[in-house]
Amino acid sequence: MKHFAKKFSSSAFFRPIRPKILLFFAGAFLAGALAGHSVSLFHASSGSSASEVFLPSLSSESSSWGLSFQENGQRPTGNASIEELAQYNAYCAADTDEKVLYLTFDSGYENGNTPAILDALKKHNAPATFFAVGNFIEDNPELVRRIVNEGHTVGNHTMTHPDMSKISSLESFQQELEDVESLYKEIIGEPMIKFYRPPRGIYSTDNLAMAKQLGYHTFFWSLAYVDWIQDQQPSKEEAFSKLLTRVHPGSIVLLHSTSSTNAAILDELLTKWEEMGYHFSSLQELAGV
Repeated sequence: MKHFAKKFSSSAFFRPIRPKILLFFAGAFLAGALAGHSVSLFHASSGSSASEVFLPSLSSESSSWGLSFQENGQRPTGNASIEELAQYNAYCAADTDEKVLYLTFDSGYENGNTPAILDALKKHNAPATFFAVGNFIEDNPELVRRIVNEGHTVGNHTMTHPDMSKISSLESFQQELEDVESLYKEIIGEPMIKFYRPPRGIYSTDNLAMAKQLGYHTFFWSLAYVDWIQDQQPSKEEAFSKLLTRVHPGSIVLLHSTSSTNAAILDELLTKWEEMGYHFSSLQELAGV
């Protein structure tokens, strides 16, 4: 699939700028989840219909994953269809009418909210995948063990969170993923599952092909909201206005484990989704792994 050069290691890059890392991830996720968010704002503010918004199909050019929410309760339109992604073992949602949700969390760093998120998941017996950047695994071994011991999955969000579409060689692409795998195996003692989410949702078909060649399944999303800006956390009402109205059968839900809002509302959010008839499944089930 398709932010910084490989020469920056997790220790050399993330730790010195940790006070500023929220700016890093604000920019990092902006092109992905916010791309979908801004499309929906275009509908609301301009009065234009969904059919007037152009979303490119899967092509060889570098693109950022984006969504157009056309009707509440229905799967949004993405840059590429489920069928187009399938040829690369990539997913954005399940093609189903079953009210099933796949919970995923992007974990770039830990600021104290992940334990509460895990508590809520445990209460609802809801499996989740945490797509972790290298420094998250390196800095939080006990938390990684808890994630695994409680039945969740740690996915690969790359070692240094670069724009993977700018990596043209298979060797460099593989290194970004293998460095995370090595950290995980040191902590857990077992190989890491080959689940990958490209940083910022930036992808190209070349990178999708590389991920597939390396045995990876790639995961985008079909439901997300702006939850990563630490000093501008949404209220419960703002979160629910997006996450309850836009949920749809087969959603791959993307949340950030750094979000204090997510930590505070997750128990109630999962309850509300259950009251709507939804249940939770794992990405392993979706991918047939």
